[in-house]
Amino acid sequence: MKALKALTLAAGLSVAAAGIGQAQDQEPIRIAALYNLTGGMSSIDAPALNGAQLQAELVNGKGGVLGGRMIEIVPYDTRTDQQATATAAQQAVSEGVVAGIGYGDTTFVMAAAPTFQEAGIPFVTSGATHPMLPTWVGDHMFMTAFGDDDQSFAIADYAYNDLGLRRVAVWTDDSMDFTRALSTFFKERIQTLGGEIVAEDFFMMGDKDFSAQIARLQALDPLPDGVVISAIPSEAGVTVRQIREAGLDLPIVSGDGFDTPLVIDVPGPELADKVYFSTHTYLADDRPEVAQFIQDYTAKFGHAPENAFAPLGYDAVGLVVAAIERAGSAEPAAVRDALAQTRDYPAVTGTISYTRENMVPPKPVSIIGVEGGQFSVKEIWRP
Repeated sequence: MKALKALTLAAGLSVAAAGIGQAQDQEPIRIAALYNLTGGMSSIDAPALNGAQLQAELVNGKGGVLGGRMIEIVPYDTRTDQQATATAAQQAVSEGVVAGIGYGDTTFVMAAAPTFQEAGIPFVTSGATHPMLPTWVGDHMFMTAFGDDDQSFAIADYAYNDLGLRRVAVWTDDSMDFTRALSTFFKERIQTLGGEIVAEDFFMMGDKDFSAQIARLQALDPLPDGVVISAIPSEAGVTVRQIREAGLDLPIVSGDGFDTPLVIDVPGPELADKVYFSTHTYLADDRPEVAQFIQDYTAKFGHAPENAFAPLGYDAVGLVVAAIERAGSAEPAAVRDALAQTRDYPAVTGTISYTRENMVPPKPVSIIGVEGGQFSVKEIWRP
């Protein structure tokens, strides 16, 4: 009798354990999404989160992954604040996420990604572009975007070859890793081409008044052919407006920090002119992935994607989902290994491949012109 009871109890425990295992197998797979949804970076980070959530919704609508598990995006608003970023990263890694995604800026990635690295959880930045990020963070760090070296070379080539700029002034937000890198690579490239840096000026994140920089620019004799502004989105529209209000009509050149509606909205359409910047390629691209993304994004949010950071967020989640499917597992270590083996992933912003030596994907760069208050694709630069 005791033996029969023991067998019955064991069988019951086995059934219960199997039930628990099945329940765990059907739990959602959680991906942390760390973004600055408020503050100076919100105009690029909020669209990126939209793209990430859209990708998850579409995956779930097709039945999820690993036999029916849903993808759950767990968002954190870090408010363009590095301390809030560090705190959110610590919270995220303690909440059972399989991966983290986020950010369109290197400084904020560096406040978050090392925490994921230490926890053994992969982190995929959707929009940060400093080419040293994987080296600085470690083997759990992956980039969706190109490196700043590529985008700086692209806009320098366009400035020199297409706009005919030979003598340029360079303004740099000296508080951000991304903006300093962008200026450094731009200067290197345009000087190699034969251009000249006639003046350099600096400002800090949060500055609103650029009258001192403008006065020094106006004092140059002769005026430079153009001004390069390495800035984040909150500074983009303000600098354009104040330069134009000062009566300066010279071309303004920048990187993907200018890929924001603020470039037109802040100065107004009448002043938003002769502005050119490098950014992530998807507009003017006839690949089916691009057309489908624009259609799906517009259907969900009621408007077209705000900028290239929306498809970058979409692509970041797509990379993680594809890695989960290849790994056949939602364990972070397996997902990391599968991410590292990504080859020819058909992302909206261009095909993504990683190599053993480099987790920065070589991708095309779009040159966007703002003329008469309208955005247009001027050129596609290829590395």
